[in-house]
Amino acid sequence: MAEAARAIQSALRVDLAKTEADPREPGVRPGQFRIDLVTESAAMPVFERHGLSVLSEEIGLVDRGGELIVVMDPVDGSTNASRGIPWYATSLAVVDDRGLRASFVMNLATDRCYTATRGNGAFCDGVPVHPSAMTEVGESMLVLNGFDPEFTRWLQYRSLGATALDLCSVADGTVDASIDFSGALGPWDYLGAMLIQQEAGAVMVDREGRDLLEIGHDVRRKPISAANSDLLGAIIDALG
Repeated sequence: MAEAARAIQSALRVDLAKTEADPREPGVRPGQFRIDLVTESAAMPVFERHGLSVLSEEIGLVDRGGELIVVMDPVDGSTNASRGIPWYATSLAVVDDRGLRASFVMNLATDRCYTATRGNGAFCDGVPVHPSAMTEVGESMLVLNGFDPEFTRWLQYRSLGATALDLCSVADGTVDASIDFSGALGPWDYLGAMLIQQEAGAVMVDREGRDLLEIGHDVRRKPISAANSDLLGAIIDALG
């Protein structure tokens, strides 16, 4: 997975350095930038060499058979990337018939890497990570995707613009919880960080009780994650 992430990072840096090109040039569908397509194209040959199926935000499902599927967002936070805000990442999750097998989330601006494999813990740059011990919503720092003006129970919140990194920040205790209010997140947005959260000891659910581990290009979910089940329950109660 690191090989694919490095290929994406290299392609992105080259593309962003093209002063004559607009990094926010539209792609082929609404909300897509040219840099999304450029970076996906850089990663796909890596997975092809290894015979891996891929579900990507940009191209959809490429089924090569076999046991493993890589769920990829080549640039999670492409708007941040296009504006020079250093909070954007490649998110990769490997799924097998037992569920999430391995994850790799790399901040493409800073090189900070989160990794996890099933049953072996979660790490940031090789150092084990764990969530905070916070259990009270009113004392928590949350990271939000979208906004609900009726929900103001937190101590503080941030809206940072890259879901995978937001969720990894719950895993390592930087923030205490996260809530998606958009309802527009696909598996590529959260599955990489989901295993990292699970292995770190944090918890994540869909706000509507649906299975988060569903593979499909049309799948959309509303993840809520928290440092622990007590805080998650308190947030769900507060949301009503």
